[in-house]
Amino acid sequence: MTDHVQSVLTAIHKVDTELGAFVSVAGDEALRAAEAADAKVRALGPAAWADQPLLGVTVAVKDLVQTEDLPTTRGSLLPNRRARADAPAVARLRAAGAVVVGKTTTSEGGWSASTVGRVGSPTRNPWALRRSAGGSSGGSAAAVAAGLCSAALGTDGAGSIRIPAAFCGVVGFKPSFGRVPYVPACADRLAHLGPLARSVSDVVELSSVLAGPHPEDPDSGLGPVGPPRAPGALRIGWIEFPGTTAEVRRVSEGALPVLRGQGHRVERIEVPFPDPYPALVDILAAVEAAGTAPEDEPLCDPGRLAVVRYGRRLTAAAVARAEDVRLRLRTTMRSVMARYDLLAMATVPIEPFDAEAIGPDGADDPEGLRWLAWTPATYPFNLTGQPALSLPAGLTRSGLPVGLQLVGPVGADDLVLTTARNVEAELEPLPVAPDRVTERML
Repeated sequence: MTDHVQSVLTAIHKVDTELGAFVSVAGDEALRAAEAADAKVRALGPAAWADQPLLGVTVAVKDLVQTEDLPTTRGSLLPNRRARADAPAVARLRAAGAVVVGKTTTSEGGWSASTVGRVGSPTRNPWALRRSAGGSSGGSAAAVAAGLCSAALGTDGAGSIRIPAAFCGVVGFKPSFGRVPYVPACADRLAHLGPLARSVSDVVELSSVLAGPHPEDPDSGLGPVGPPRAPGALRIGWIEFPGTTAEVRRVSEGALPVLRGQGHRVERIEVPFPDPYPALVDILAAVEAAGTAPEDEPLCDPGRLAVVRYGRRLTAAAVARAEDVRLRLRTTMRSVMARYDLLAMATVPIEPFDAEAIGPDGADDPEGLRWLAWTPATYPFNLTGQPALSLPAGLTRSGLPVGLQLVGPVGADDLVLTTARNVEAELEPLPVAPDRVTERML
């Protein structure tokens, strides 16, 4: 394991200036963990994995999540302090034997659905380096896709795990809200913490380690993810969100015969709710404003600063109205999920945009507050807290990945994971990314 971890660290140092997936790398700390893993295997043999199922697995951690041995900048130029302890999710990964190899790039505070910020270079897509890896967990997704780690932690407040998973051709899972403890907890109650990996089976294994209550997160009331179950014939609602391009439609709909061939009843349905984007903006902006002091403004990302200033203009009544929209959306989705076991759709309606942009055309105008409006299939399920997973559906004619998203009722994480694993088994696996930097290095 030490040799493997050393090769991973060497690859990161050689190629990440091109990819921009990492903001810091754990050199000696990672090697010490690998040496300890080797010693345990020499002493116990296969029994070494009995109590540490991730023994020797290389993992990267998004730079919003606290780590004791590496700085947590949150993608910001503002002064930061080294955390006194790992976040619970990181502590659980280490306890299971995982080797943390570094912290991955994020936009400032995870504010955008790209990975462009003032700390480090923009994260680029291993499938096409001129294209975005998505965000704000783009560093984590790109690192996994490029083979610079086996798995990664991401956070998701409006799609920030699933968007980069779709763009980079990996699996990204946003568990039910409260399934994985998020410490320190986010006041907007939108953020989920979850894994990214190259297969659904790996995501299942990671989820079993990450899940469960923690006293420092009052929302983490859900227990561990249940074991995989045979789902039987499911009722699945297939949704096409506005703005879906012809190529994304063609690739994502390749999953339809797979779902139907597995005995599921798939019905095309209209989007079952009004677009909650204005409410999302008000909730996010109010929290960003509350957490940003005026004296911090010179060091802030300009796009995020526009959101902060908008949040300062919001009235209490406006925020209350946004929360009412959230409540009504949750009520609507309970009714929808009483009719359907799962929902399915393209994760993102467009192909990856320019690597240095915060979004496609029109999203780069921070004053317009449209920075997340282009991803209408992801943010609604943050407002509702439902489990949602993106897995690779295939490639466009231009050779870029497209994600298929599966969404379940709150608490039905096992159903989402089991169905995703069954679908993945019948979809054609993606080839190695043409710009996969570790392949070109050797």
